[in-house]
Amino acid sequence: MMLSLRHAKSDRPWVQTDSFNVPCGSGPAELEAGRGKVRSVYVPALSKEERRRQRRATAKYRSAHATRERVRVVAFNVAFAQLRKLLPILPQEKRLSKIEILRLAICYITYLRHVLDVEEDQ
Repeated sequence: MMLSLRHAKSDRPWVQTDSFNVPCGSGPAELEAGRGKVRSVYVPALSKEERRRQRRATAKYRSAHATRERVRVVAFNVAFAQLRKLLPILPQEKRLSKIEILRLAICYITYLRHVLDVEEDQ
């Protein structure tokens, strides 16, 4: 089957295009005076990824995303601080990295499991 230019756009559902009437002239003065010409401009429909990229490029979106990220990081740090308080480490004032906190928590849980196993054996 050959497609020709005679086919209407409605006959081609796989083609999604938008066209806009855009005034064109040599400048804004002609447009204000009503002397600008109007021509149809072909603008292809945006894909889902392109629409997402455009939405994410706005200042409002970036600001909202930065706020959400700050809230997430604060919650993450609070959770680590709470975990840190549960670990029996001397001295308590010693600064630990997140990975050190996780490793100490693993060791402490293993120790507590061992204590429970020993008590059950007796």
